[in-house]
Amino acid sequence: MKEASARIKINDLLKASQWRFFDDENGPANISLEDNIKITQTLIDELGNDFEKTKNNFIDFLLLDEHKFPFVVLEAKAEDINPLDGKEQARKYAESQKVRFIILSNGNIHYLWDLARGNPILITSFPTYESLKYFESFKPSLDSLSKEVIEDDYIALTQNPKYKTDPRWLNEKQRAKYIKDENLKFLRPYQVKAIQALQVSAKQGNDRYLFEMATGTGKTLIASGIIKLFLRTGNAKRILFLVDRLELEDQAWKNFTRFLKNDFTCVIYKEHKNDWKKAEVVVSTVQSLSFDNKYKNFFSPTDFNLIISDEAHRSIGGNSRAVFEYFVGYKLGLTATPKDYLKNLDKVSDKDPRSWEKRQLYDTYTTFGCESGEPTYRYSLLDGVKEGYLINPIVADARTDITTELLSEKGYSLLIESEEGGNEEQTFFHKDFERKFFSSKTNHIFCKTFLENAIKDPITQEIGKTIVFCVSQNHASRITQILNEFADQLWPGKYSSDFAVQVTSNIPDSQQFTINFANNNLNGHTSWAPTYLSSKTRVCVTVAMMTTGYDCEDILNICLMRPIFSPTDFIQIKGRGTRRHSFNYKDSDGDFIESEKNVFKLFDFFANCEYFENKFNYDEIIKLPTESNVTGGDGHKRKVEEITIFSLDPLKSFSETQVGLAGMKIDWKFFDKFESKIKNDPVLKEKYNQGDILGIENYINETIFERADDYFNLDKLRKAVKADRRISLKEFIEKAFGGISKFKSKDELLEEEYDKFIAIYKPESKYALPIKNFLKAYITDPEIREIIETKEYSRFATNPKVSMNDFKDLDTFRGYIPEYVKDYVSLNTFM
Repeated sequence: MKEASARIKINDLLKASQWRFFDDENGPANISLEDNIKITQTLIDELGNDFEKTKNNFIDFLLLDEHKFPFVVLEAKAEDINPLDGKEQARKYAESQKVRFIILSNGNIHYLWDLARGNPILITSFPTYESLKYFESFKPSLDSLSKEVIEDDYIALTQNPKYKTDPRWLNEKQRAKYIKDENLKFLRPYQVKAIQALQVSAKQGNDRYLFEMATGTGKTLIASGIIKLFLRTGNAKRILFLVDRLELEDQAWKNFTRFLKNDFTCVIYKEHKNDWKKAEVVVSTVQSLSFDNKYKNFFSPTDFNLIISDEAHRSIGGNSRAVFEYFVGYKLGLTATPKDYLKNLDKVSDKDPRSWEKRQLYDTYTTFGCESGEPTYRYSLLDGVKEGYLINPIVADARTDITTELLSEKGYSLLIESEEGGNEEQTFFHKDFERKFFSSKTNHIFCKTFLENAIKDPITQEIGKTIVFCVSQNHASRITQILNEFADQLWPGKYSSDFAVQVTSNIPDSQQFTINFANNNLNGHTSWAPTYLSSKTRVCVTVAMMTTGYDCEDILNICLMRPIFSPTDFIQIKGRGTRRHSFNYKDSDGDFIESEKNVFKLFDFFANCEYFENKFNYDEIIKLPTESNVTGGDGHKRKVEEITIFSLDPLKSFSETQVGLAGMKIDWKFFDKFESKIKNDPVLKEKYNQGDILGIENYINETIFERADDYFNLDKLRKAVKADRRISLKEFIEKAFGGISKFKSKDELLEEEYDKFIAIYKPESKYALPIKNFLKAYITDPEIREIIETKEYSRFATNPKVSMNDFKDLDTFRGYIPEYVKDYVSLNTFM
């Protein structure tokens, strides 16, 4: 059965990758058997039952090119045999056929071996002929890669190969203006060293690299240099650049186009799904490729020769790493979060958010072959500050009476009226602010403190451009309103409720707001100085949209009106202000005014810096007003007006209706109606085209679910489609808009989780079947999860799904599988 099962799986994998046993409308057959045995359906069926059909006791497939010449040797083994066992025999056969590529497979584990490059590489699907043909023309040479000369004008030469002969360049007085006018990009010394460090690592035979570089050091420019290096030296023909956020996708595409368009074409995948192969650089969010396994359904493992992961600890975090590992090629990771940030946390509790961050970073370093903790190249914030490229903040630690109590070990206690009557004491901590209660007066003090102490724009003396980070979308809405009310009082006629703008996923066009803010035209230009290029909107109020990789050099203030528990989030948010910037303005008299940004202010209302044991000097501690709505002059605690008390809502009516034999309408028409409703909603159409799935989910929950007439909700939708598992709202959305063609079954999803696990952990072949069986059982059976949690392993002796021997066969994977499921698999999906 193991032999038959392996053969069937291999046949299916070949068909899925568009190889043909027989002539059809797509072209002539391009699969041949060893010794040119004629393929018939009867023979295929027989081979599925018995591998021992040839004198050599193994079966070799020959995959042919368009001229019927041998192109790939595929050696198939039974499921219980390691595919690598046939490696040397396959090499001998491939050499006799003058073939460069070998596939080794037992149906569960597969390897692609490029004899011109090195060792067999684990793959989770077979490459297509078209992709392998493209890959064949790729002839890597680490020698040419390491010898390429990298100097500071490496990118500038692509932008303008003749810039050195331009009269404005030759004239030293005009040179600076010429560089600015032409937007020529010159690499800084540390950026040159970063690329050269990769060259040294490549020369040593490494094909994975990790750059740990502080926010603001120009990782996209360095990536441009790496892209040019690989394409120019023939070490890549096509490159995939992975990001984890939509705004970074657009930002990366614009930068690559600006830097490299004269030599190379760059496209965003989702905008060029039909012609992405024409480009040398393809940019995509990892979410776009991972949802519904698009990376496997629309790409071949050999489509890209270099994969670059921006903000690697995020874009390859969790089972998104399966996307990254799917492709065969060089791998480069970029991260702004130093592993050392999480020192001395080896034994932290799983409940401590830092333990998750530590594992995430550890996985990142391990993925890129840096288990020792030393990346290929490191350039820290301290390096950048010391060399004058980055700046540190003034930390304004501001605490109200309420937040001081919230931050204390005892917390903030209130007497709240209970449902039974009378009062009961409740204690809140900083994580509860704006989630379990809100204080209008506290929010007003936050905003007032910020406005009175913010760094001003050096040209206009209005509030410098600012990003405020809030607890939630509702909190962001409140803060935006308060700031605009203050602005109207302080600067009458200067703003029209556009001093502050809410930038969260539930706001239409919020993605464009972030771009306009960076380009200094959000709601137009400032009215404080004619012709001065600065945004009229001074403050963007967000929750998490502008944390990672958002480039806006003229940010002067960052406000943390929320507690932060993620070290990487804290580093990223702080990094929005570390870039230097020159403020320039020519006034009406023709006088030129210039001012350099040499500091920014970090307003910390929840002691986040203290929480993370920040190393910066606290240059400024702001003393807040002592006014409080909690205690009166007599010192007695008083009821806080902002706490909302919900009275009981008694049952008003009750009726029962027997469902007839025809069933309910939900059983046959409900989903069709829901699908039609959201497809025809113009707001949802726009959000879907922008890729804002979270915004769609929020909109549906707030405006469509549980409304009169239809009373749509998730439970009813799930019953309507009769799935064998819990379909997510995201899946319903994608099905409605054509993102997926069907809802996958429970077993199909389990197979996908197995493929992801294999791609990430790369087990030996002998573990493949034990892993598959145990992974599926662990995900779907709560009893097995309980056995592992309680360590009552003796219960496997009577368990019908997993025996004690099955459990022992897992070896070290006994620990990896529960950890993988706990971190990356939504068990609700399989219920």
